[in-house]
Amino acid sequence: MSRAITTFLLVAALTALLTALSLAVARHGYPFGAVGVRRLDGIADASVFMPLAALYFVSAALLMFLPLRAASFVLANATDVLFWTVVVLFASIVGWLAARWAFGQSDALWALLDWRFLFVAATVGAHLTLNELRRNVLMRTVFFIVFVAATLACLFWSFEI
Repeated sequence: MSRAITTFLLVAALTALLTALSLAVARHGYPFGAVGVRRLDGIADASVFMPLAALYFVSAALLMFLPLRAASFVLANATDVLFWTVVVLFASIVGWLAARWAFGQSDALWALLDWRFLFVAATVGAHLTLNELRRNVLMRTVFFIVFVAATLACLFWSFEI
């Protein structure tokens, strides 16, 4: 858990630094700053987490019923990688928004209230409890169904309000 927090904070700080640099260069009238801001804008969207959550939940569902050796392969090569991808992407979005807020865009932090960021919380929560879920056969069965349902919801449900 502390490694995830450290990674989150470092990536958020680096992204905030890059965003601040791009905004400062753009403020001085150089066109390169606008290019940097546009590139960082491209990754700062909460809808990116739906397909990532679907991939994560299908790999977590596989962990619930695969034998130990195959499950460890999926954990090391898919589930952990997807978890770190979600952490880094969310940290970059937070850093981007923090830099925009620091440069006077006071409404930038309101973007964190987007309900699609719940996919980040669901992915992180599931990852932190995976070890406990595999210990109990009933929990494995229940969460296999939960993870498959979450995968299908992330892929096929529109989530339009």
